[in-house]
Amino acid sequence: MPVQRLNHAVLYVRDVERSVAFYREALGFEVVMGMRGAAFLQAPGSSNDHDLGLFQIGEDAAPSGAGRTSVGLYHLAWEVDTLAELERIQATLTELGALVGASDHSTTKALYARDPDGLEFEVSWLVPAALLTDELLAGRSSIRPLDLAADKQRYGATTRGGVGVSIPA
Repeated sequence: MPVQRLNHAVLYVRDVERSVAFYREALGFEVVMGMRGAAFLQAPGSSNDHDLGLFQIGEDAAPSGAGRTSVGLYHLAWEVDTLAELERIQATLTELGALVGASDHSTTKALYARDPDGLEFEVSWLVPAALLTDELLAGRSSIRPLDLAADKQRYGATTRGGVGVSIPA
């Protein structure tokens, strides 16, 4: 049987309490279980046991060299249901000083941010399968600046993204 989806991610962080506070404020995650030096968080609306695990390794930990001096994970990507939610998260990430980029990948509208340890993550909205056109599919290899106002006008602020792509139709 092929892999169906990512169940959860686990990150090593310097300070678990600082990271919990960040992911709660930035993305609305809630702690479902904690122990000394570790926390397990669940995304809003998730029925998963946990979506993110955080393990503290201490303030003396070196920054991740992944992509610069070593191989490793580049980023995690979380999906939101609507462009209105993506816009709300964009404002929150901006307020937190965490937003580092915003891109239009044609079929995916994406925000890029860094957590307190500099670990990058993506928050994205996927164009539903019923709205995919040959033009959009051909444009997947290009990257343009994100224009949420234009995208909300084109697709609707509350159109559920990912339908027929990452979630069943």
